[in-house]
Amino acid sequence: MGSAWLATAGIIARMTTPLPFKAILWDMDGVLVDTFDTHFRAWSRIFAELDHPFTLDDFRRTFGMNNRSILKTLLGVDLPEADFQSVSDRKEVYFRESVRGITRFLPGVAEWLERFESLGLPQAVASSAPPENISALLNELHAHRWFSAVVSGAKLSGKPDPAVFLLAAQQLSVSPADCLVIEDAVPGVEAAKRGGMRCIAVLTTNPPEALQQADLIVPDLTHLTLEHLTQLTNKRSSLADSR
Repeated sequence: MGSAWLATAGIIARMTTPLPFKAILWDMDGVLVDTFDTHFRAWSRIFAELDHPFTLDDFRRTFGMNNRSILKTLLGVDLPEADFQSVSDRKEVYFRESVRGITRFLPGVAEWLERFESLGLPQAVASSAPPENISALLNELHAHRWFSAVVSGAKLSGKPDPAVFLLAAQQLSVSPADCLVIEDAVPGVEAAKRGGMRCIAVLTTNPPEALQQADLIVPDLTHLTLEHLTQLTNKRSSLADSR
């Protein structure tokens, strides 16, 4: 499987080894919540309005980017600022209208939010989404209490640039090298690694072969154990030695 490690289900281990990180940075869409279909429908409406083709493959390969990066990638040009803001705002209105009352944590998320908190690890949301979307979803989930920082990358350089993760680390007063990122998207995993952070990838959005830059791949967070986390520190070197 290359450099990544696909974990299987296991029993949570007793904490006997220090964890090799000091803070948790959560992506939101596809990690905290499954918003794949709602985002796809919102973008489908937008590209229909723009009379521009838009496929599931287009959506999948840009999932995790911010709106500016998505539109530039798929349209091939930078929209004038006023047009970009109009299109972006309209898309997010469509999205927020569709998530009310149906938002739920993905499997294992609530349990790990509690576990990380009990271990004294500060946690942040670090998402490409606009702040209004982040706030709407966290309100739906009643999840604000777990996060010491909430960072939107909507106006930063988009993933795979690590800007949103670096800002989240700064707001937690933790070195990037001491952060663990949880991601689902290819640009997000790349951003975490560019930022010098460890990264767990969940298979909400992409197959494992697309996420090989991650340090650990799990089907979902119900498959994650403390033993897996303690092994993140030496996994890369041990895999390299075994080749």
